Amino acid sequence: MKKALSRIRGIPQYLADFVTLRGQAGRSKHVFPFGTFKPKPGDRYGLNGDTARGQYFHQDFLVARRIFLNNPKRHLDVGSRVAGFIAHVASYREIEAIDIRPMNKVLPNIKFLQADLMADLPPEFIACCDSLSCLHTIEHFGLGRYGDPVNFEGHLLGLENLRKILKPGGKFYFSTPIGPQRIEFNAHRVFSVAYLADLLERDYTIDHFSYVDDRGDLHEDVGLTPALRANSCGCRRGCGIFELTKK
Repeated sequence: MKKALSRIRGIPQYLADFVTLRGQAGRSKHVFPFGTFKPKPGDRYGLNGDTARGQYFHQDFLVARRIFLNNPKRHLDVGSRVAGFIAHVASYREIEAIDIRPMNKVLPNIKFLQADLMADLPPEFIACCDSLSCLHTIEHFGLGRYGDPVNFEGHLLGLENLRKILKPGGKFYFSTPIGPQRIEFNAHRVFSVAYLADLLERDYTIDHFSYVDDRGDLHEDVGLTPALRANSCGCRRGCGIFELTKK
């Protein structure tokens, strides 16, 4: 509604600007014929960075920044967005990306390997890195959406393999949808924070916890209090972002 009102509000100025520009075009030596009209009358009322919000924007930016600060020897990623988080990290260091789907592009600083993280790991994957990420990915394991075998406990198989990949003392950056626990088949799972914390604290120390709320706003490095655990940070479908150290 707000965007629609901004567009309506901007129409008179859009028309006035067009008349002005047409007049200037007739007096100019440079040729720029008018093509298809693509009016954006509401953009003058927006804010710079107004789209810098939402789960993927915040998690990708936050975790890429944390990896830069921690500067690991070898960083592996499982399933995160190539056109987001992985590209952010690859802009300043090498990253090894694992996904169940094939990748048909060769990109600088990105080494790609196709693998199913619910299956048995090859020996060379065991304790192979000191830094690992899995952002907005584990919720898909076992639901068949990306060609993976259907498995009701697929997320548990994935988490166990992620634990095996990381060296003791290594950093694990993990994010997933949070809210009342459920499966929205076959898009994803949503996890309660209490359930996630119970799973993760068996093998990791929670160093930092952040979350993106239902409005798309980031709450960075908040204490994971009993209240936040119990009500999943007040989210229906937010995003929990964990920075963990393997015990």
